[in-house]
Amino acid sequence: MQKKVAIVQSNYIPWKGYFDLIRSVDAFVLYDDVQYTRSDWRNRNKIKTAQGEHWLSIAVQKKGRLGQLINEVQISDAGWAAAHWKTIEQSYRRAPCFAQMEGPIRALYEQAASLPGLSQVNHLFIAGLCQLLGIHTPLYRSEALGQVEGRNERLVHLCQALGASEYLSGPAASCYLDQAAFAASGIAVSYMSYAGYPEYRQVFGEFQHAVSVIDLLFNTGADAPAFLERHVA
Repeated sequence: MQKKVAIVQSNYIPWKGYFDLIRSVDAFVLYDDVQYTRSDWRNRNKIKTAQGEHWLSIAVQKKGRLGQLINEVQISDAGWAAAHWKTIEQSYRRAPCFAQMEGPIRALYEQAASLPGLSQVNHLFIAGLCQLLGIHTPLYRSEALGQVEGRNERLVHLCQALGASEYLSGPAASCYLDQAAFAASGIAVSYMSYAGYPEYRQVFGEFQHAVSVIDLLFNTGADAPAFLERHVA
């Protein structure tokens, strides 16, 4: 039986392409026992506002050992969830599907407010937003699947742990991925494309693809899954 797996670090309220990757595989691994990178997508993402694109960032503790792992990062601002929801509500309350999506997305923020770790928050949002997008791909945590040394060796191990026949990678990994190591383990490698997503009507300004998927949900509601379908000529 063929089984396709993707392995990616967790991001905060990711863009639609992240969810397209999840729905394109049979199992998705949140790869959070790797080094946390600052000024990245792990603890922040963008939404659209009347003043332009706006970063929603979760403040995290900067103390700790060098090489801190994503799943070790602790949140330092107890009020971040309420502040983020207030900004979201102000920005999207006039969006066509705000009334439809307000309840479930606000509930995610209410649940996230009590979680101490960034990885926990990201996992909560990713799982909850998958439900709103009609995505049922099982989510796994890499730390629960065992560890081996080496970047490529770890990826191969995670694929093997889930019985993968194919590894679907993000396009940026093509510069370092050792495809021979996967082939030696009987695992094919393919690369995700993020080209060809249709535009939809956004509340503010010119259309932008690279914003949080909540922008898609508030603007298109139950039709959001259709905008994850890529159309490449």
